[in-house]
Amino acid sequence: MKIKSIENFNLTAYNAYRINAVCAKAWFPENETDLLEIFSQNKNKRLIILGNGNNIILSKEYYEDEFIILNGCFDKVKVNNTEIEAEAGATLLQLSETALKHCLTGLEIFYDIPSSVGGAVVMNAGNKEGEIKDILVKVRYLDLADRQIKEITKEDIGFEYRNSFFQKQTDKIVLKAWFQLKKGNPEQIKVKMEESKQTRWAKQPREYPNCGSVFKRPPGRFVGPMLDELGMKGFTIGGAKISEKHSGFIVNTGNATGKDILAVITEAQKRVKEKFGVDLEVEQRII
Repeated sequence: MKIKSIENFNLTAYNAYRINAVCAKAWFPENETDLLEIFSQNKNKRLIILGNGNNIILSKEYYEDEFIILNGCFDKVKVNNTEIEAEAGATLLQLSETALKHCLTGLEIFYDIPSSVGGAVVMNAGNKEGEIKDILVKVRYLDLADRQIKEITKEDIGFEYRNSFFQKQTDKIVLKAWFQLKKGNPEQIKVKMEESKQTRWAKQPREYPNCGSVFKRPPGRFVGPMLDELGMKGFTIGGAKISEKHSGFIVNTGNATGKDILAVITEAQKRVKEKFGVDLEVEQRII
């Protein structure tokens, strides 16, 4: 069967900043065979993988590159007793709702984290209550170095704060992950999911398109208070603005380009370095 692909594909709906960008071609694989086939057909091309588009900044308006989109596809989820097996394109929302349906606890805090499974593993997604590594068992991935499919256990992934083996080695593509949960009370699981969601919505600017926290937290510091002290809440370039609700976020107030967002980031980094001597590291992936 022919793999679905679209020429000159508009990526606006596929990135959480809602930046208007187009790629030369987009591929939509349904399974591992499709993915291997796409890489075989395009041996000398740069292929960009896009999951749920929640932690990325599209810096260009047009990409000569082709994109592989794992969003609305490559997203099967299976439950084996207390273990959940999920393909890279599945979302954490999908995962936590499946866990609830099967009375499994351990995923509640991820309920409202906007991410695909692949992205969550690469970034070690989480919050102060926990990280994806806490429930992960193993990962199946495609190694582009030798085009072999391999598996790696949690212990060998080298997880750190918002970092992993997969972030450092971009030729290793997450295909699937297994998560170990525990049996729980569905009412309690549901309550915890809702509490987690409300906590995030109370602090975060969900009314505008954004990609979550822009900068990694520097040792012994918090980004938000530093930017507040510099009076950068509401700082705007083009359609990109440092959120007035939480200055660790940049929002698209309308028609922001990737360049606008990067310009706001550069200015914030410059001012923080001048005032506090701190180098702010961008948590989001710039494409």
